[in-house]
Amino acid sequence: MARNSNGIFHNNYSREPHGAGRAFMEFLWDMRTMRWIRPEFPRAENDPVWLKANRTQASLTWIGHASFLLQFGGLNALTDPHLTRRTSPVSWAGPERLAPLGLDFPDLPKIDLVVISHSHYDHLDLPTVQRLAREHDPLFVVPLGLKAWFADNGMARVTELDWWQSAEHAGMKIHAVPVQHFSGRTAFDRNRTLWAGFVLESGGRKVFFAGDTGYSKDFTDIGKKFAPIDLSLIPIGAYNPRGFMRTVHVDPAEAVKIHQDIGSKFSVGMHWGTFRLTLEPLDEPPLALVAALKSADIAPERFRVMQHGETLKINWK
Repeated sequence: MARNSNGIFHNNYSREPHGAGRAFMEFLWDMRTMRWIRPEFPRAENDPVWLKANRTQASLTWIGHASFLLQFGGLNALTDPHLTRRTSPVSWAGPERLAPLGLDFPDLPKIDLVVISHSHYDHLDLPTVQRLAREHDPLFVVPLGLKAWFADNGMARVTELDWWQSAEHAGMKIHAVPVQHFSGRTAFDRNRTLWAGFVLESGGRKVFFAGDTGYSKDFTDIGKKFAPIDLSLIPIGAYNPRGFMRTVHVDPAEAVKIHQDIGSKFSVGMHWGTFRLTLEPLDEPPLALVAALKSADIAPERFRVMQHGETLKINWK
């Protein structure tokens, strides 16, 4: 467990501070004053009727940001679901969704499982999880400390895991694994709850969801335990300015290193093109990913991005 006597969680390999001091103030100023160009992201057509009926074909649908519908092992799972307009504690301010929502609530199949990587508003959206609990009654699997938050908000079907702990649900094993990040929803709860990635395992296949992370030796550790991994969902965006974001958000070159460290057969980039959270252009990460793959001599079909709403039917290799 990465926790000290004061009840504060910490990373395995880095204690560098993030989010304070002059660098933070400069970042906020740049975010407020930069002249932004908003790219147009087309929404791919998907088939909600097929998704609702499907229980046999492995598939992946990108809802946006770190939110995917994963159909795998006979279950319908969501990762860090965020289906509302803003990533914010209030509905009238904060980063706004700038790309089309890949799936809305009426399009969802019956959801069996939801994994939550950490407490930040772009990954844990209260209106979304409350509606999922009300309409679908899934099992929520969360890192240490978040079960109480769910209970306080009226959701009781929750399993809480420390790093390297596992749970089982309907034949699927869910493993919480360490990543490098931080947590907090207010000015007073920083790192009071844990952050994690997840490995989902069923039928001899493994899917890795990285959540939100900087680059660290954690991925070598994950690879030693779980490689090869059949499908990985790895962040590629929200990385500039590099000096400020390096410890908590990977850039595309580091995402490629994660792909290599964990022995991923096929990876999909996420955490880009949905909300404006940092200074790089919203459409830059996929271009940088192509360059990073070329530099690492990795075939582009082994690590790709998706359109919002796109469904991939996965044929395991």
